[in-house]
Amino acid sequence: MQLPGVQLPGVLVPSLLAIPVALGTNAATTLAENPLVLLLTGVLLLLTLISIIFITGGSHCQDPLFCVFVLLSFTSVVDLVISLEEDGFISGFVEFYIREGEPHLRTAHGIMICYWDGIVHYGLYLTMIVAIGQRKSYRNLGLFWLGSLVMSIAVFLLGNLIGKYSSELSPALLLNLPYILIPLWAGGRLFQQPKTPPNLSPEKVAEEQSKRLYQRPQDLGLVLLLLLTIAFTFFRGMVVLDCPADSCFEYIYQREPYLRDPVAYPKVQMLIYLFYILPFFCLGIYGLVLPGCSWLPDWSLVVAGAVAQAQFSHLGSSLHPRTPFPYQTPEDVWWSFLITNLLYALGPQLLAYRCLHCPAFFLPSPPATLLPSKKHQ
Repeated sequence: MQLPGVQLPGVLVPSLLAIPVALGTNAATTLAENPLVLLLTGVLLLLTLISIIFITGGSHCQDPLFCVFVLLSFTSVVDLVISLEEDGFISGFVEFYIREGEPHLRTAHGIMICYWDGIVHYGLYLTMIVAIGQRKSYRNLGLFWLGSLVMSIAVFLLGNLIGKYSSELSPALLLNLPYILIPLWAGGRLFQQPKTPPNLSPEKVAEEQSKRLYQRPQDLGLVLLLLLTIAFTFFRGMVVLDCPADSCFEYIYQREPYLRDPVAYPKVQMLIYLFYILPFFCLGIYGLVLPGCSWLPDWSLVVAGAVAQAQFSHLGSSLHPRTPFPYQTPEDVWWSFLITNLLYALGPQLLAYRCLHCPAFFLPSPPATLLPSKKHQ
C-alpha cells in the first residue's frame, strides 16, 4: 500500500526501524559492558539511519527537515519502547540501556516524556513527512512541535543536572545533545518558511482591528483566562521558591506534593513557567488588546506545544505509581488538581486557536491608501 503522492520507503522508515531498535538494544547487552560503548552503538545506529534517509528519501531530501523528522521518528520509537517496558507492558528490550545509560528515565517524569515523544511527537513527525511528500505547508505543526520538544528537553536536562540523579550521569547523556542543537536549527528554518496568506480584504482587517476589547466577548474571556493563568503561574513559582506564606505551605503539602520531589523536574518546570511562560502570557494579553501584533500567532503555537507537553508530563508524573507515595497527589484533591491543571493547559491552546482561526486582528494594519475614502464624516 502506498500513500498518494508519497514514496513508500520514506514514510515507512520509522515503522520498519522498530524491530532493529529492539534488536540493537538487546545486542548491546552482549557487546558492551559500559556506557561509553553503548553511546558509540547508538551513534552507529543513527549514522546508519542517516544513510537510509539519503538512499530512500529521493527528492524529499531537498527539504532538510524531511531528514530531521525521519531521524527523530527513530528516537520516538525507542522512547515508546522505553515507556512501555518501564510500565511493565513489555520486557527485555532496553533494560541494559536504562540501567547503565540513563537511569533517570526510570522516574515517572522520564516515563511520561517518553510516552509523549513516542505517541504525540511520532504522530507529528509522520504527519509532517506526509506533508513534505505532498508539498503542503507544515509550518504550524512544526512550530507546535518545536515548542513541545524544547520544553521537554529543557526540563529533562536541567532536572538531571540538579536532581537526585545528578551523581549518576554517564556519557550516554550525550545522546541528548542533538535535541539541543536540532531545535535551534529547525526553528530557524520553520520561522523562515512563508506563511499562508489569509484571504482577507483590507476593509475586513480594518473593521476587525477597529473593535475594542469589550466588543469582542471571546477575546475578553480569553484575557480573563490568561489573567487567572498568570496568577496561578506566579503562585506555583513562589511555592517552589519556598515562599513562607501559609497558603504556599499548605499547597505544596496538601495539593501538589509532587513539587517537593527531589528529582527536581517539577521544580524546574515551575521555574520555566515563572520566568518564560508567564511573560509570554502578559504579551498575549497585550496582543489581544492592541491590534497588529503579527508575531503573536507564531509564538502562540510554540507556547501551546510547550505547555501541552509540560502539563502532560506534570499531570502524569504527579499521579504515576513510580513517584514515591509521599509526593503523589492525594486522592481527596484529585479532581481539583486535574481540573486546575487541565484549564492551565487549555489557555495557550485557545490562544493559538484564536490566532489561527480569526487572524485579521493580528495582521499588520493596512495602509490608509488601500481603504475606501469616506465622503460623509
